[in-house]
Amino acid sequence: MPASPSSRGNDQPVLVIGGLIVDANRLETLTQEFLNLKSRWFPGLPYPSNRHLDKIIPEAKGAGLRRNAMRGSRNQRRHAIGFLDHLVQILQHHRVRLVARVWVKPLGKPFDGRPVYTSSIQALYSYFENFLISQNTFGFCIADSRDYLKNVNVAHSIFTQKYQLTSATYGHILELPTFGHSENHAGLQMCDLVCSALLYPIAAEAYCTGFVANVHVQPNAAALRQRFGQSLKAMQHRFQEPSGRWVGGIVVSDAHAQRSSALMFR
Repeated sequence: MPASPSSRGNDQPVLVIGGLIVDANRLETLTQEFLNLKSRWFPGLPYPSNRHLDKIIPEAKGAGLRRNAMRGSRNQRRHAIGFLDHLVQILQHHRVRLVARVWVKPLGKPFDGRPVYTSSIQALYSYFENFLISQNTFGFCIADSRDYLKNVNVAHSIFTQKYQLTSATYGHILELPTFGHSENHAGLQMCDLVCSALLYPIAAEAYCTGFVANVHVQPNAAALRQRFGQSLKAMQHRFQEPSGRWVGGIVVSDAHAQRSSALMFR
């Protein structure tokens, strides 16, 4: 199908909202290994001092890595993919689990991001709750801060579900999402890298090729899918509902052709 006129701009054709589930006992070691990885692969970042822990503040952003991996020079591509290789290895070593909602936007129709974001966070919370139940433990969520009103709205949606008198939910999640600044949280930085540098370009190429013709749909992302698809698949937290339906993990809503999330991993 040829790309429609409305898809020829540089509007983002995909929205990815994801989360990483980290064992609290592994968080300190995971953070230290991430700082070592970032400082080794990005020595030119504007670190405020030579102190090791100050290396958390400047970020290697996923959008920049995505650009280098998709459209950079040969050396930029090798550098971006090499860093992502090591990041995924660290996440696998620490048994980090991945959940995400991927929205492939419809062509020529409005896409209201606020209810989509809210429903996505609710879905990720339900996946996280199932993980905690399966591990017989408790947890909490740190979300990347956006702006005050957006934070309040999404937190209130979780509040009403958690504390409603009938069918209260999220019993193993201790509180509402706390909103942090990514400059202070290794987990938020790693989640941005996974979502922006891996899930986003893979989804854009897999689901939008032939529908959208703009800078976000890059043929080179097929190589990312081949290289990282099986690792991402293995990192998912998926589970069966009593009905037998599989839920969780990376869930894709494809407005173009209603294809399943399996396309992310092929």
